Amino acid sequence: MDIETLELEAAELVFDRFDAVTAWHLGNVLFEAALAAAMPVVINIRTADRTLFHAALPGSAALNDLWARRKSNAALLFQAASLLIGSRNRDKGETLARHGLDTADYADAGGAVPIMVRGVGMVAVATVSGLPQVEDHKLVVRGIRAVLAAA
Repeated sequence: MDIETLELEAAELVFDRFDAVTAWHLGNVLFEAALAAAMPVVINIRTADRTLFHAALPGSAALNDLWARRKSNAALLFQAASLLIGSRNRDKGETLARHGLDTADYADAGGAVPIMVRGVGMVAVATVSGLPQVEDHKLVVRGIRAVLAAA
């Protein structure tokens, strides 16, 4: 996915409000979609200081939890989708290390998508890990769109 598409997508994915109940609903939408397709993923929704939803589906591994944490750390810091961060870095010939970030704690691979609230900004991040990075990203976006459409 190109940078412009990712930026346009980000502008569309905005909630009027987001709380623990909404996080639970989004997590369940993602869980049901992943379970129905037998996707071996970890799903994590968190703020900067607490976990709102976490699930590890059959076939996922502990490594997926680590990837989810690293991708969500990058999204929280840059306040952008981890796929967009990685695309921008590759476009500029940069890495996270250029920003002084250790890859043990941050990853710019796709799968972490900010939860943005109109008039507030970023309040959380929804992350999927276990599929190829673009597919991780697309699953989160599909889940967010489904929750927004139901609101």
